[in-house]
Amino acid sequence: MATTDNSVYYDPYDFEIDKDPYPIWKRLREEQPLYFNPKYEFFALSRFEDVERCSKDWRRYSSSRGTLLELIKSGMKIPPGSIIFEDPPEHDLHRGLLTGIFSPRKISSLESKVREYCARSLDAIADRGAFDFINDIGAQVPMRTIGVLLGIPEQDQQAIRDQIDHGLELKDGAPQSADMYERLVEGQSGVFAEYIDWRTKHPSDDVMTELLNAEFDDVNGKRRKLSREEVIGYVNLLAAAGNETTTRLIGWAGKLLAEHPDQRRAVAKDLSLVTNMIEEVLRFESPSPVQARYITEDVQHYGQTIKAGNVMLLLTASANRDHRRFPDGDKFNIHRPMTSHLAFGYGVHFCLGAALARLEARITLEEILKRFPDWEVDWDNAVQAHTSTVRGWKSLPVKICK
Repeated sequence: MATTDNSVYYDPYDFEIDKDPYPIWKRLREEQPLYFNPKYEFFALSRFEDVERCSKDWRRYSSSRGTLLELIKSGMKIPPGSIIFEDPPEHDLHRGLLTGIFSPRKISSLESKVREYCARSLDAIADRGAFDFINDIGAQVPMRTIGVLLGIPEQDQQAIRDQIDHGLELKDGAPQSADMYERLVEGQSGVFAEYIDWRTKHPSDDVMTELLNAEFDDVNGKRRKLSREEVIGYVNLLAAAGNETTTRLIGWAGKLLAEHPDQRRAVAKDLSLVTNMIEEVLRFESPSPVQARYITEDVQHYGQTIKAGNVMLLLTASANRDHRRFPDGDKFNIHRPMTSHLAFGYGVHFCLGAALARLEARITLEEILKRFPDWEVDWDNAVQAHTSTVRGWKSLPVKICK
């Protein structure tokens, strides 16, 4: 049963909870697997089986009104091209236009470019004896990679990434307003509109040009190209998604390897372990920990009927530590035999950029470990980021151990 028992309280906007939500999520899994928050009027599921099942049931747990609690509650109109905020058939049509861009062959072809970006970032800090996992490399590599894919000039990439980060930041104890999201979308759209207008007249080998030229059959069976507004929506979404989650993933890897020096040394000695290590980081500290869904028809959970029109939070990061799926789920273990986790979602909304994020994280950690196999976190200057979309570090400075 869902209860409002004060002994267990989960609030996605509380920074103290967000610092380490896992003890609360563990209690929810065991004591209140269906949870109701009366303050913000949402339900939440925390066990792996429930989150997995609901993630693939897009008909009853819809993304079409947004995947953030405050967006769904606001009733904000979702701009076209935001495929993560769509359901089939529109979702499938719009996602299909990007599948070639994120194909395995296309992603693997980026490896040398990503290593080049890593080398450039690491060369700049080689003699400092310290570096920031976020600002010096964790944010730099994804920013440059998605920038070159989209066709954003390198001199503009930093400002765009900073604007996205600032727009997504929460204030302690309060959700973002719909007006804020509308301003963020409008601001980003204005920036990208200039690039798109330029690419219309000066085509190149990048995603913007591919989107401008793509033809598809829409839901009405009409053969057409994307509208200018739709292309802006695509680019806006890809720029944000391409920066945020991978940056947080790299940051979590830096923290966890610092806290588990024996495992860090094992990976540094045998870089073939990096791939499984990345999967364990994704499971243990999922960068996108919570997804919201709009309930389209009455559903049943744990003997209780939840009426259509309510919001369900799927606690992905909680599910990824559920002992029913992952024995000793609260322990970080790079040698864990990895079964599928939910860090990239599940079903039709499985993250289109998952392969790219894995590639960037793998190469970044390989290159760091080659040069700096030992480090410790400078906790006095570490700063956690707080947003509605991702969880991770705004700044994670480390000292290189000789």
